[in-house]
Order: sequence, then C-alpha cells, then structure tokens
Amino acid sequence: MTEQPSQKPLEMMEQWEKDLSCATECNQCDKELSQRDLRVLSVFDHQPICRECKSKEEARPEYEDASKAMIAACLEKTGKPYGNPEGYCFHHFCPYKCQGEVKS
Repeated sequence: MTEQPSQKPLEMMEQWEKDLSCATECNQCDKELSQRDLRVLSVFDHQPICRECKSKEEARPEYEDASKAMIAACLEKTGKPYGNPEGYCFHHFCPYKCQGEVKS
C-alpha cells in the first residue's frame, strides 16, 4: 500500500514557515537541528527532516508516486507551482535554513 501525503498540513499552508522552518529536530530520526542546519519537508507527511533522511526517503520505491501526489495536492490547494520558492511545496525538494528564532 502506498502511503499518501497528509492533507492536514496543506490547510496550514499560510503558517508553514512559522510552524516548520525552525524545527529543532528531524521528524524521522530525531536528530537535533541547529538554526544553521538545512531541512527539507518530507513528501510523505510534510514534516521537516534532515538531509540524510531526505536521501533515504528519495530511495523508497513509492517516493516518485508520493511526490507526484503531493505536488498535485499542493497545486490544488495553493494554485502555485511547486517551483515557486515562496510556496509551501517548494521546500519538499529544496532545503532551507531557519530564518528566525529556534522554537524551544
């Protein structure tokens, strides 16, 4: 069974940067993330993960289908292409750093 991206985080699209960009740990391996560490959003659950976990995610056989489903859902919800750097979808593929205060 292919895991489908969650729709709930897309509803909070307006707050994604505030809520996710300064996560203090990887959602998959629990690695501590400093403000300078790069993060990327998982296509499976839209949570911030470290670069190492993103590499593992990309190796999963269902990754391509999950990516396509996430992009389609994102386009439907936001009306912005996934390549738009101001959009939520972009950060499923392009790493980012925390730009504000790290949440405690």
